[in-house]
Amino acid sequence: MQGQQLKNGEHLISRNGVFELGFFSPRSSTNQYLGIWYSKLPHNPEAIWVANPENPISNKSGVFSLESDGKLKITNGKGQEIVINANQGSSDSNLTATLLDTGNFVLRQVNSDGTEGQILWQSFDYPTNNLLPGMKLGMNLKNEENWTLSSWLSNEIPRPGAFELGMDPSGAGQLIIWRRGNVYWKSGVWKNGGFKNSPELTKRDDLYQFRFMSNSEEWYFSFSVVNNNSTLSRWELNAWGQIVGFILAADGSTWQQTAKIGSCITDETYPSAMCFKQNFTSCRNESVLFVPIRGYYSNLELSYIENNTNLGISDCHDRCWNNCSCIAYESLLPDETGCRFWTKQPGFVRNPNFPVVFVLVLGNGQEQTKAKGGAGESLKEQWWFWCILAIAPGLFLLLLACCNINRIKSKSLKGKDNFSFANKLGKGGFGPVYKGTLPDGQRVAVKRLARNSGQGLEEFMNEITLIADLQHRNLVRLLGCCIQEEEKILVYEYMSNKSLDTFLFDTAKRKLLDWEKRIAIIEGIAQGLLYLHKYSRMRVIHRDLKASNILLDDDMNPKISDFGMARIFGHDETRANTHRVVGTYGYMSPEYAMNGIFSVKSDVFSFGVLLLEIVSGKKNTSFHSSSEPTTLISHAWDLWQRGDVLELKDETLESCPKNELFTCIQVALLCVQANADDRPTMSDIISLLTNEVKFLQEPKEPAYAATSGISLPLPDSKSGSRSLNYMSITIMDAR
Repeated sequence: MQGQQLKNGEHLISRNGVFELGFFSPRSSTNQYLGIWYSKLPHNPEAIWVANPENPISNKSGVFSLESDGKLKITNGKGQEIVINANQGSSDSNLTATLLDTGNFVLRQVNSDGTEGQILWQSFDYPTNNLLPGMKLGMNLKNEENWTLSSWLSNEIPRPGAFELGMDPSGAGQLIIWRRGNVYWKSGVWKNGGFKNSPELTKRDDLYQFRFMSNSEEWYFSFSVVNNNSTLSRWELNAWGQIVGFILAADGSTWQQTAKIGSCITDETYPSAMCFKQNFTSCRNESVLFVPIRGYYSNLELSYIENNTNLGISDCHDRCWNNCSCIAYESLLPDETGCRFWTKQPGFVRNPNFPVVFVLVLGNGQEQTKAKGGAGESLKEQWWFWCILAIAPGLFLLLLACCNINRIKSKSLKGKDNFSFANKLGKGGFGPVYKGTLPDGQRVAVKRLARNSGQGLEEFMNEITLIADLQHRNLVRLLGCCIQEEEKILVYEYMSNKSLDTFLFDTAKRKLLDWEKRIAIIEGIAQGLLYLHKYSRMRVIHRDLKASNILLDDDMNPKISDFGMARIFGHDETRANTHRVVGTYGYMSPEYAMNGIFSVKSDVFSFGVLLLEIVSGKKNTSFHSSSEPTTLISHAWDLWQRGDVLELKDETLESCPKNELFTCIQVALLCVQANADDRPTMSDIISLLTNEVKFLQEPKEPAYAATSGISLPLPDSKSGSRSLNYMSITIMDAR
């Protein structure tokens, strides 16, 4: 109401608790903004609307108020004012400002009888970088109002960036993205319920209902959600000029679709994917890529800078692309603004705490035309350079192993049985895995990069960098690597009993896992994670812990595998944010699945799901109770509340100490609590499992618990599980 204020730390919540309005700081920024975000997700807010994107407040001194004259104002500690609705004030009637469950913040009149009156101003008319259900993208022809989205300049700065999305002002009935005022992309005209050149934007009519309106007063595009339980839904125009659609259903399932704009490569630091739509030149063609290299820093003496805080990372890319002498670039400042460029081959020093550098490589193995600065280099030469760089200091023996296995491959893997189906052990997002034998008789597992793998190349480099530095009895050992032209191979110790899922989810083999074996497997996995999180030389977040990534040796000892999606943390870091969500549906924590917030507690959540699966012998994502579809987490929580939690025990277990079973389930429920801060650390978990701590706290409601009878249609359902492999975010189903 008029005269009321909202101060730092205070929030306005929509009626059903869907949205929240208040002051927030993006990531590590010290600036404050007034914004709206999803209320029920346990995370630092990722705003879907910002009131003052170009006028940040410093020192956490912001006050938001509805003045007596009807003005919505932000005032900082120095008394400076920012008026949100400059032309919509009114002192002739009672006014109220309300945050609706649609995410719309409205200023409206209150009639004399107390009923709601005319809307004077609404946030839906002033979108930032997100389009919510019910919002319009287009034009009001009566008052010449233009509804467009503007990308953020960077992940730290919500002021308008390089890209703007709106309707074609000529009335042609299509969406257009402008880059710095120039037409960058067109969707094609609207016809038969979709856009001609971008059918992927509107193909999920089972999730969305799309609308295109054109008349004498307005033309616009909008959407609504078909499933009423899928309230957390939005389209975002990200910093790379991509249109990304998100849905998080009430049962915790997610869906995402990205428009096909330019050529994309995936990376964890920047939104969803880095996608470039560029004009080809004599020195830049379809074979040229700028690849993100993480954890290295370059020789600054070979660089030059543009210290311009109005430039985002996409601007740096554009400048480097159009300069034939440029072979690498990065953001100059910590807030991801400004640019640094290299025009000679930079010298890199390994340091996992340093940011991403984008380096020129060739995409098809051909020689690039030598241009002005002579930056061209063959792919074979460059990838040998990066392999050596990734594993160089202190890892000379691994290099020898790579070379040795390369020779072995060329001599012994040329027969008709080369990578035969009979030797195939399995397949993951990276590519197929085969059983092999070295000349000395040692059995190995050969992981081969699939040539059509969308993100295998990045995972390949990540795995070499990571696993070579990690040594623990509960982590799989990397024996060597092979890089020869297009062939990229990792060679591991052979695990005769394959992966945990082959036992756990097989009716016959599950009987071989008695309680003692299951406890040993649980404790081994916990010890491996504890090493990654606390005792290795670098703190590692695995991000894809699941039954198929737990390998079993001859004695059924567990070993964590597949580090292609892992992230290195500095030991003073506690969590990070990414727009490239990678992992497996059903094992991902809610703060990570929807908002890209991850930490050691993300792995703890995955461990909790895995613990429930080991105890019950059932998959979390394909579990069904006797009466209605649900998740294993939800079923376990229901049993816990009823006091019947021991019913979760796998029926194939002949004997099982009830106190140990109860402890395992309680620990699992502590791990999958909705709030990441409530979850225990791996140190705590091991103490709980080994009875070093006698009294366990009562678990709070877990994430994805309220799911009974609710499901969201997801693509490519198979074998009772849901596969999201084709999406731009890398959410992969367990094999």
